Amino acid sequence: MIEQTARGMAEQIVTHAPKGWARAVISGRAGGGGSGMTGGYTVPGTRAPMRLPEMHSRLMRLAEVIREERGWDPVSWEIDCRPSGEYRLVTFRDAVGRVTGHGGGYEVVLDPDYRLPQPGLRQQAGTAAPAGDPELAATRFRAYLERRAAILGHAEELPTPVTVAALDEAERRIGRPLPADLRALYLIADGDGIGYRHRCLIENNAWLSLESLVAEYTDRREWQDRPWFGWDLEWDAVVFDTTPGDTVRRCGGHPGWIRFATSEDGNYLAVDMDPARDGRPGQVIATGRDYDDGPVYVADSITSLLQRHLDLLEQGSYEKYDDYISLRGACDVGTRQIIGGIPDEVPPTLQAIHINDATGIVDLSPLTAAPGLRRLHLNRSTTADLTPVRDLPVESLRVTLDGGALTPLAGHRHLASLDLNATAPVDLTPLRTAPNLHGLDLSGAEIPDLTALAGLANLRYLALARQQWATLLDHGSVPPGLAAVRLAGGDVTFDDALALASRVGLDTGDALRVTGSL
Repeated sequence: MIEQTARGMAEQIVTHAPKGWARAVISGRAGGGGSGMTGGYTVPGTRAPMRLPEMHSRLMRLAEVIREERGWDPVSWEIDCRPSGEYRLVTFRDAVGRVTGHGGGYEVVLDPDYRLPQPGLRQQAGTAAPAGDPELAATRFRAYLERRAAILGHAEELPTPVTVAALDEAERRIGRPLPADLRALYLIADGDGIGYRHRCLIENNAWLSLESLVAEYTDRREWQDRPWFGWDLEWDAVVFDTTPGDTVRRCGGHPGWIRFATSEDGNYLAVDMDPARDGRPGQVIATGRDYDDGPVYVADSITSLLQRHLDLLEQGSYEKYDDYISLRGACDVGTRQIIGGIPDEVPPTLQAIHINDATGIVDLSPLTAAPGLRRLHLNRSTTADLTPVRDLPVESLRVTLDGGALTPLAGHRHLASLDLNATAPVDLTPLRTAPNLHGLDLSGAEIPDLTALAGLANLRYLALARQQWATLLDHGSVPPGLAAVRLAGGDVTFDDALALASRVGLDTGDALRVTGSL
């Protein structure tokens, strides 16, 4: 059956081929409810566009056949077709798969259960008392409703309140206490929604009913851990700190965050019941779909947030749309990320900068004005001196080094990932004293002595070019703790990746290969 499926894929690729094509190499992933592919046709003398035929139904059939035959789901695949009609299909479980984007190549996952720990789990826990006051919160909430009613010309209809017993049961079900000031609000109204219409009382978000709060916590627990997007995206990921710093744990999600309001687009307000060192239990944060870089601190409590809402109404900082009020003046966290070049005045709140296509050698010294810089990426840009990085908490560093050395990174306690390109050979020895370095991409650098990698016991991800891998493997110097590796390069094949996977300890003997001719 797989032979028939492979032939159908080849027929479709050949049928849609452009004039004068010499080869088509297409790869991707199928199964798990979806499919994807990349690659295209080679046309000598031209820069052929990425003309890919629509193959979703055939790919899902491929996934179905292989699932029945081997039990793999999803699967990775690559098909190579020629104008002569010859074709070759290679498939394997998705432990080996094509990587698109920066660097390209194939990724090999050696430990599918390993996840890089979130930095927030290592932060010191907060010990301060809650800032919220249930009686004051109730007083402010009633005053807030009265002022809104004066603006609208009528009181807003809200759900009936819940009981103390219902609140106690909700806490039992989620296994955590709710802040006292949030409990006080539920004793006034069970959220702000009547049917499908919400008043969006809190920070312009729909305030969830108590039952919806519990369901959000217990039925969708996957958000409580930061989503894992695969090693190609995660190996150099960074979670930003909040402003003020060290108040909220640097996590993409956490069991101590209880969502109680939503903007209905995948983003939420949550009360944080497990804050970092300088935080307070019950503080309000923003988290969700648009906060993969980390949560945003909103207020130290529901009580304080309500006072801010009262102040905004008093100042006239709102818009009235028919029967709806939208507050203006959301919390300002400052500039956390810059894409482009280094500005004349570097904002002290800067945590990430992408320096793109700079002319000349980039001087990094102005970045010392950003004491919280976590991500420094030089894209198609070059620097000669990493000394300014020495005293910055940079965790993700992507750099092209022009004749410089890695010496300033020796003992760097924050550096977690390094993507290195270089114009001259580079000595890796300084990296052996970077205690938290877990990811390296050296595919764009000449490394005279790759055996230094053997001493990086904490390394979990390593990307090298074909010849670099051959050298490292021949010397028996592969770091011992790798969970994933990448064979970098735009011209590497699935077979190349399977060969590497085998050499680094993954059994690939059951890979499927089908050849034929139309």
